Amino acid sequence: MLAADQRLRHTDAFRRTVRSGRRAGGHALVVHLHVDHSLEGQPPKVGFVVSKGVGSAVVRNLVKRRLRHVVREFLTDLPRSSELVVRAQPVAATMTSAELRIELARCLQRVGVADPVAAGSGSGARS
Repeated sequence: MLAADQRLRHTDAFRRTVRSGRRAGGHALVVHLHVDHSLEGQPPKVGFVVSKGVGSAVVRNLVKRRLRHVVREFLTDLPRSSELVVRAQPVAATMTSAELRIELARCLQRVGVADPVAAGSGSGARS
């Protein structure tokens, strides 16, 4: 679980991040990263978008739980005062946590997060 100060919860914050952040997509995930300099010194915030296209409510919640667990490993790699939105594609429902972790690491590397592949792809991957 992410701490309350690490969660992106307001619609305006999601909208701002998706519209003005850097975007990188993969097979199962799309990430949007926005560094908000007005939030100087704040910890990074993360939000998730898992639409009905991913599956039933049970499947969507499973995907969100897996993503929350995986994202925690990358929080220290995110810039301070940044906002990250992770959007799951339907194929994410069929992926293990380890596969989602690799996909997230690739997407974060594409948006310019300092080498998350090295930080996130150790031998301790779990599913």
